[in-house]
Amino acid sequence: MRFVLSFASLLFAAELDAQGAARPSLAEPSLSPDGREVVFTSGGDVWSAPADGGEARLLVADPALESRPLFSPDGRRVAFVSARTGNGDVYVLDLASGAVRRVTFDDAAETLDAWSRDGRWLYVSSSSRDIAGMNDVYRVSPEGGTPMPVAADRYASEYWAAPSPNGQALAITARGTVSGQWWRHGRSHLDESEIWLVSDLDAKAPTYTQVTTGGAKSAWAMWAPDARTLYFMSDRDGAENLWAQPMDGLRPNGAPRKLTAFRDGRVLWPSASADRRTIVFERDFGVWRYDVAGNAARAVPITLRGAPAGGATEHVAQSGGVQELALSPDGRKVAFTVRGEVFAAAARPDAQAGGPEAAFRVTNSAALEEELAWSPDSRQLVYASDRDGRWRLWLYDFATRQERALTAGAAGPLAGDVSPRWSPDGKEIAFTRGGRELRAVDVASGRERLVAAGAFERPPFTGAGDVRWSPDGRWLAFAQPAGAKGFTNVYVVESQGGTPRPVSFVANANTGEVAWGADGSYLLFLTSQRTEATQVARVDLVPRTPRFREDRFRDLFSNPAPPNRTRDTVSAERRVQSAERAVAADTLCAPRSALCADSSRRATRIVFEDIRRRLSLLPVGLDVNAIALSPDGKQLAITAAVAGQPNVYVYPVDDLATDAVARQLTTSGGFKADVQWAPDGKELFYRESGRIMAVNVDTRVARPVAATAEMDVDFAQEKGELFAEAWSYLRDQFYDETYHGADWNAVRERWAPQVAGAHTLPELRRLLNLMVGELNASHLGVNPGAGQSQPPNTGRLGLRFDRIASERDGVPRVAEVLPLGPAAIAGVRVGDAIASVDGRAVTRDTNLDDLLAFKIDRRVTLGLVGADGTRRDVALRPVNLNTEKGLLYRAWVESRRAYVDKASGGKLGYVHMLDMSAESLAQLYLDLDVENQSKQGVVVDVRNNNGGFVNAYALDVFGRRPYLTMQTRGFGPQPARANLGQRALELPTVLVTNQHSLSDAEDFTEGWRTLGLGPVVGEPTAGWIIFTWNQTLMDGTVLRLPRARITDHEGKDMELHPRPVDVLVVRPVGESYAGKDSQLDAAVAELMKKIR
Repeated sequence: MRFVLSFASLLFAAELDAQGAARPSLAEPSLSPDGREVVFTSGGDVWSAPADGGEARLLVADPALESRPLFSPDGRRVAFVSARTGNGDVYVLDLASGAVRRVTFDDAAETLDAWSRDGRWLYVSSSSRDIAGMNDVYRVSPEGGTPMPVAADRYASEYWAAPSPNGQALAITARGTVSGQWWRHGRSHLDESEIWLVSDLDAKAPTYTQVTTGGAKSAWAMWAPDARTLYFMSDRDGAENLWAQPMDGLRPNGAPRKLTAFRDGRVLWPSASADRRTIVFERDFGVWRYDVAGNAARAVPITLRGAPAGGATEHVAQSGGVQELALSPDGRKVAFTVRGEVFAAAARPDAQAGGPEAAFRVTNSAALEEELAWSPDSRQLVYASDRDGRWRLWLYDFATRQERALTAGAAGPLAGDVSPRWSPDGKEIAFTRGGRELRAVDVASGRERLVAAGAFERPPFTGAGDVRWSPDGRWLAFAQPAGAKGFTNVYVVESQGGTPRPVSFVANANTGEVAWGADGSYLLFLTSQRTEATQVARVDLVPRTPRFREDRFRDLFSNPAPPNRTRDTVSAERRVQSAERAVAADTLCAPRSALCADSSRRATRIVFEDIRRRLSLLPVGLDVNAIALSPDGKQLAITAAVAGQPNVYVYPVDDLATDAVARQLTTSGGFKADVQWAPDGKELFYRESGRIMAVNVDTRVARPVAATAEMDVDFAQEKGELFAEAWSYLRDQFYDETYHGADWNAVRERWAPQVAGAHTLPELRRLLNLMVGELNASHLGVNPGAGQSQPPNTGRLGLRFDRIASERDGVPRVAEVLPLGPAAIAGVRVGDAIASVDGRAVTRDTNLDDLLAFKIDRRVTLGLVGADGTRRDVALRPVNLNTEKGLLYRAWVESRRAYVDKASGGKLGYVHMLDMSAESLAQLYLDLDVENQSKQGVVVDVRNNNGGFVNAYALDVFGRRPYLTMQTRGFGPQPARANLGQRALELPTVLVTNQHSLSDAEDFTEGWRTLGLGPVVGEPTAGWIIFTWNQTLMDGTVLRLPRARITDHEGKDMELHPRPVDVLVVRPVGESYAGKDSQLDAAVAELMKKIR
């Protein structure tokens, strides 16, 4: 084991030489009421500095991320958001005592918007109580209590509230996704937002007034003290700047005026002083201030004095977090990766160890290692690594404890050596270079040769199993796309080089997991189309000779009888067996020795004539994820998910098997991968939820392979590798080679000092999001991975509350009971007040979410006071966040269905698709029920549809036309499609879209228009349509990686270009309070024209 510099280390050294020392990032500033002090965040902590610049002092330090600090109007407190609990809760710091009070207890992330001018309320934005990711505005006392809605237009986004000086109105940001993607530099339609006013706050239905027009990103409203001006950020002229909108009471008065004159860069998180003479904002990773009177902006020079809470080196001993697993051919060792480093351990740890054994650390590079492959003699391990700025193969010899570079690799984009695979004799390793070459390297000499040109994946979408040797080492098999339609099939090429030839000819987009039969006579592989079950295909390389069960009895007489055994022959047999056991105990033999040769291995022969006709599908009956053939070639190990539960199965592939059915071995619900056979065929090894497991094939008893990976996790090193991974993956894989006009190398140079100055992982993710935001593209982001955010634990009742009555009475009073929710089933009614939870009194300062913490699926007793003063108790079982959101969504769908029915006089039906997932497609089939099918037409609604991949299947339902009628004797005529089981509506339709119809919903809209299925009503779609992949980085962080361009039927890019509508209707924010839906009104009117 030796330490080597990683790509990130070299990159940092190069960049920091040019840019100077690591620099801290200062973010989200706000001013004290007197304008003399500014608070901001850096290193994930809260700091304070003089507003004119100078030394900053640390106010709040915690390993978790702190954000959005805001002074109270009296300057005695600072409210902020902290991820130390939940996924972002509001806290209040008392500056005199240093005491910190938690105010909110919700599972969902919350954004702190503002204090009320009198300090009585904190305004918070959250998506917790609306459908999907839509935000609403709430307020809560800084002393405690349950947050209550102030602006909560159903299934619409409202956020970043600013209360007016007199507290009688709110300026809010509405529409678009700026609240979640504020880091995007540029915009499409979905990123456009507007400033609105919400007044008549104490009325049953508040009044909404639009302040800024659409077509731009306008956000972060701030009031002047006299309420005659609203300040805000907008990119309406291309660059982000501060603007001022004159106001006449609660209405805009004239055109807005630009205050700053930036031509590039960002203006983020602006906040004004109480007298509104100064506005501070985030720009160029620092704090800037704008003097209103002087009409001048400048950077505020701030020096940090203090140590942020994060950044310490942590020694960890992990038995989980395994990212990749490789079982040695002798079945005695496992190699695995944790946080990108390679470890090895015994496959059967010492029973006397008393616990997990410390694994042997193979690499210590601070770079990413992956794609592990053992040599046939189980003595050496090859893997790919991106150290030194290039992907290449490295070889570790366990006997000598030495590591060496096996290939030279190549620096730069679209380069690199990956996907190593040992030849059966251990002399060579096949690999791919740059995604376009299949090569082989001689292990002893290092000499390389080109085997074939092809189309292979590049990092990070590669794997050690992408290429497979035939059992005799003569052939290499792999899958690759070819042809104008990109169908993926299996090819073979002679290992000494040549032209690859196809051996499969399926018209499917997805093919992989190639495996040779044990005797080399056939190939297995997985093939599928998206949304269809993945099947196991078999290609017989030679015409298949049938085997007969009857032959097994005949064979008993065809073999010669064994000779008589004497004492001498038995002794000789035992000596041979003893020698064999001794050799096997030390991995059988030295590399490339004669003992390693398998004289029984048959030469692989391929008959290409008529090979297309020799493909068959194994009737496995599962949607298969991965396969592994047993050493004797008689059983196929399968990982597959049934009802969302991934498990391991075995399926017989022996011609003489009598029980040709998949047999389930595991019953746990964790994700499973890297399934591999032990050499004796008795156990299967696999990864499950980051742990190494083995299951006995006969008994189905699973056991953990207890191995602990010990390491020092040094964030100072890891952050460089994460930065390098994210930047290089986008360099090599982003769908647009021009990066939407961004200079991607310059972006790296600019961000490197800031990344070097990051102190915590959340701060690093924030910087990386700002970096990817420079691409001005959709489907991007850097997010916590599995286990890196806190799971939901707050119970949900299925209730919505009346803010006015609740604030008046000091207890939550019910305004809405969600159908089929826990409260509805228990008999809670509108007007009920919640007086207690499990005997704990609910008061004005009690947060209901706090009382419902860790109550999901548990019995909870609510003490209720009815509208008539009657007291009663009800018992219920709270649900989780997503379940309640699902109930809210279904209630909204039913209300829209009733709305269309009423508006059309009962003539029209209605369906809505939440997204374009397989689950939503199945729900569409259910919603197109007998009632909808009996209408004269159907309104199809994809507003707020977040996309997916089933647009083509959904279009089929509406696009199929009738051509046959069937009539069974004694029954009436029926449409043939429906009678034969094919989904088809066969009715006039109209489509409704809006700004939040994105991704695959835009594919659906384009298909709808191209196929002429009916008019499109509403707003143009999001302009968010490129296909993306989620890539896990070294530490588990997830990078969204868009790599597939989508064009319309005319060949024009759809990204940044919304799909148009035939009838433009922009739905006003706040419309749901009045019980109106103007877009559905227009859709009904259009469709009625077609059926009258």
